[in-house]
Amino acid sequence: MICQFSRYFIVGLVNTLLHWGVFVSLVYIVSISQASANLVSFIIAVTFSFFANAKFTFRKKATVVRYFTFVIFMGMLSYYIGYMADKFNAHPLVTLIVFSIISLVVGFLYSKLFVFKGIE
Repeated sequence: MICQFSRYFIVGLVNTLLHWGVFVSLVYIVSISQASANLVSFIIAVTFSFFANAKFTFRKKATVVRYFTFVIFMGMLSYYIGYMADKFNAHPLVTLIVFSIISLVVGFLYSKLFVFKGIE
């Protein structure tokens, strides 16, 4: 499990860099809104994360059902943390850091126990 978590962590680092890189590029180069940039960045990063974790972390087949199970859950987690940040008027950087930490642990457990568990 530690080896799996290490691989999940590495994928998560790349995922985070991808998300932030796309977000910054869209906001500052393309000049679109933060909301749109964050949505596009999330979709790109979560898609990368799913396929990388399927292949390298859990060594399972990437299926449509697994993809949507992962993306919907991570999207709801992202929205909930953003909702709570708005409710408590948290600084956006704090929100990004909190989401990164929570999604690392919760995302790993959810992926291991639900998304990539079981028979092919």
